[in-house]
Amino acid sequence: MAINVTTNILDIASRLPDNWLIGDDSCEIGRIVDRTFQQLTQNQSPQTPQTIFIAESEPVQFIASFIAARATKSQIFLCNPNWVKSEWQQVFNLVQPDIILGKNTLQNLTEIGFIASILDRHKNNPQSPIPNYQLPSIMIPTGGSSGKIRFAIHTWETLTASVQGFQQYFELEKINSFCVLPLYHVSGIMQFMRSFTTAGKLAIKPFKELENGKKAHIEPEQFFISLVPTQLQRLLQNPDTANWLSRFHTVLLGGAPAWPELLGTARKYQIKLALTYGMTETASQIATLKPADFLAGNNSSGHILPHAQVTIRSSKGEILCCNQVGNIAVNAKSLALGYYPDKFGDSLRDSFASRKYLQLDDLGFFDENNYLNIVGRNSDKIITGGENVFPAEVEAAIKSTNLVTDVSIIGLLDKDWGQVVTAIYVPANSAVTITALQAAIEDKLSKFKRPKNWVVVEQLPRNSQGKVNREQLQEIALKMVRSEDFSPLIDAD
Repeated sequence: MAINVTTNILDIASRLPDNWLIGDDSCEIGRIVDRTFQQLTQNQSPQTPQTIFIAESEPVQFIASFIAARATKSQIFLCNPNWVKSEWQQVFNLVQPDIILGKNTLQNLTEIGFIASILDRHKNNPQSPIPNYQLPSIMIPTGGSSGKIRFAIHTWETLTASVQGFQQYFELEKINSFCVLPLYHVSGIMQFMRSFTTAGKLAIKPFKELENGKKAHIEPEQFFISLVPTQLQRLLQNPDTANWLSRFHTVLLGGAPAWPELLGTARKYQIKLALTYGMTETASQIATLKPADFLAGNNSSGHILPHAQVTIRSSKGEILCCNQVGNIAVNAKSLALGYYPDKFGDSLRDSFASRKYLQLDDLGFFDENNYLNIVGRNSDKIITGGENVFPAEVEAAIKSTNLVTDVSIIGLLDKDWGQVVTAIYVPANSAVTITALQAAIEDKLSKFKRPKNWVVVEQLPRNSQGKVNREQLQEIALKMVRSEDFSPLIDAD
């Protein structure tokens, strides 16, 4: 079982086999951990935990920094080393660190003038401890559709609870992970946690290298790999890589809805795909489809993992029956304590404490076999002419045409329709026309679901975790539809 007690993390690291970190020197990472630990504890007060930003761009340095920082029982903030100035500003407005681990990040922050100003602010306005705070905490960044960065408050216990649920669900003792996702993101750090706490093996490679055919020296049959749908799509375009991917024990797929044609191609190559549902707040997946079910034709998010409980509820909190769509409500041992610097407080805390669940914005239903099916986000729902349209369905239909490389669907206010379905998209090539797109989705979507506005862009405004910024999409779309040369496609019926 995964280690879920406050065992000295240095002891865990010392018990790992010499070859646990594939492609890198496992002994060298131990030396980096020891050196970093000594540096962190040199002037540390045992009564005052340090606040440490981990913003290492190199995976070995990131892992060593995480292990060392955890060993000091500090407050850890996982940070994206590629954040730009405005994003770092959001972070520093939330918290000022005592230590920043990441040579390149420190250099970048110094060049843009952040370090001096932050140190002065920290000196003049020292941070007070958060009352009743459970320490040490591990803060994992998450960004909603607004693009605002915030940190989910996790602990060693919540992260290892997720690992235990994963172990039990797949009936494994050791978990080997091949990671191509960023370690500062929940999807990356949890791959490390699964391998690290179960004495499994870990291989890390930038996705670009994998896409270019540079495969790791591993036996894929023994490994899990986690991908998002666009990554899977790119890998399937190369038959050699697709066949190699089919050898993996399991290919976990999450982060965004997958479209039917993509899943069909994966089945063609007999890829052992496991569709997942989870989020930063639940320390990765709480529902997963077994590969055998996927290969048999199931496109759901699968069954609930042992460490979680999920119900479907109405707007009044009533539990709904199977095949009834409602809000997804979650309770899990892996559930975050809240968003830094607040635990789930006020109305959220009252709801969570009294009803023992956290109601999410996601809509879904359980079918008669208890498979979880995701419909979309309630807040993203478009009501046009009295009909409900969920962006995920429309996006999947448009992506399946292979005429776009990226697309997002929003609703724009309209005096006649209430809202009109609007597509902001990146065409696959310059020859793609709106007429061609309309024809391609004619037999895929009911008429009221088809976009009436089509807005072409060079790229969508996505954050570092791949989530689209819907506020920016609204601004882009409004600017375009209000321009003189824009021709809306709204008709009378």
